[in-house]
Amino acid sequence: MTICGVTELWEGMTAMSDLIERYLATWNASDSATRRALLAEHWAEDARYVDPLVDVAGRDALDATIAAVREQFPGFVFTPVSAADGHHDVTRFQWGLGPDGAEPIVIGFDVVTTGADGRITTVVGFLDRVPGAASDAAAGGAAGRVPAAASGA
Repeated sequence: MTICGVTELWEGMTAMSDLIERYLATWNASDSATRRALLAEHWAEDARYVDPLVDVAGRDALDATIAAVREQFPGFVFTPVSAADGHHDVTRFQWGLGPDGAEPIVIGFDVVTTGADGRITTVVGFLDRVPGAASDAAAGGAAGRVPAAASGA
């Protein structure tokens, strides 16, 4: 006997974890061929990514954005910081960016929407912790301004 909704909840949690794994694999792909294959398989052709620093749409623009982040942070990896949470076609989670095997230096929060085919259609990203952002704002910089290099998953 199954408790109403428990099986569906478990399947949903597994699907969200899989989605985040595929999403982070795309951001962690260091070569264009691998990244383009992941984008083609897991992202809608016209997928949009927007965060405080960038607003791009389409796989080519996504590839260029991810390549720029990889170039600015060689040896860094994106990792999940929190478990994925969501409902219907929307998943949210917190990620970290830092040297492989070390504490993340940058922490962000992304909201990922998928289409009926399970591919990523939209990502809205927020930057929760960026080195220097608080001191820049205190020194008269724009509130919330973060270095361009911090844009990412």
